[in-house]
Amino acid sequence: MCTHAIYRELWGNLGHATAPVSAQRTPTLRLPQRARNMLDLTHIQTPEFPTWPGTPKLVREPLYTHEASGFYANRWQLYEHHATHMDAPVHFIKGKPTLDQLTPAQLVGYAVVVDIRERAQKNPDAQLTADDLRQWERRYGRIPDGAIVFMLSGWGARARDEQAYRNADSQGVMHFPGFAPDAAEMLVKERNILGIGVDTLSLDFGASTTFAVHKMVLEAGKWGLENVANLEKLPPSGAVVFVGALRLQNASGGPVRLIALW
Repeated sequence: MCTHAIYRELWGNLGHATAPVSAQRTPTLRLPQRARNMLDLTHIQTPEFPTWPGTPKLVREPLYTHEASGFYANRWQLYEHHATHMDAPVHFIKGKPTLDQLTPAQLVGYAVVVDIRERAQKNPDAQLTADDLRQWERRYGRIPDGAIVFMLSGWGARARDEQAYRNADSQGVMHFPGFAPDAAEMLVKERNILGIGVDTLSLDFGASTTFAVHKMVLEAGKWGLENVANLEKLPPSGAVVFVGALRLQNASGGPVRLIALW
């Protein structure tokens, strides 16, 4: 069954027009009537979660306790790009939207999960290519308007071990999977996506020095999700993902809560 047939079967007739995500078309999103499955795609924010080298760790400072104050509260020091988070377009491209400028319509989309686990297991520098996207489309149908395209590399299994997650060599160069530039170009020029997501530290593969995928996707006004959890439990097509992005003024990104329904 193709992607669009699955959507029609699952989501029924509750469609509503969303705001434009590109100059191409205005997607129509169909929300679930009776979703049978719900999945959290979010890693828990902890001080131990692996970070990009040199960036700050999460810090929790207890301010009030039940015993001393009668209630419980903490103060957090949280780097915008920590654990499961969004890169807003402004993260790499000056003048592009900040996190708080994204509309609700840009935060709910159809999940497209492209599985490159077999290749990534053999080669940590594996990249999701335009050919992978075309192969997905041959099986499931054209990537729908308003899609969030996820790379499933299996790297999330390493998330509790920072050394294994970064996978740096003796020169400090990290080796983990990401999107290839030709895939990013296809998605922003030939498809009407909302954004892309990965189960690794970066949209670009770990050894990248140019961050071409970041620049191409964010320049197009799309966004990226990094350190996404549980993608292996998500169907290749047919799910809707809600991106719970904080409305942080002028933020280059921020932690998100990702919930999938299908």
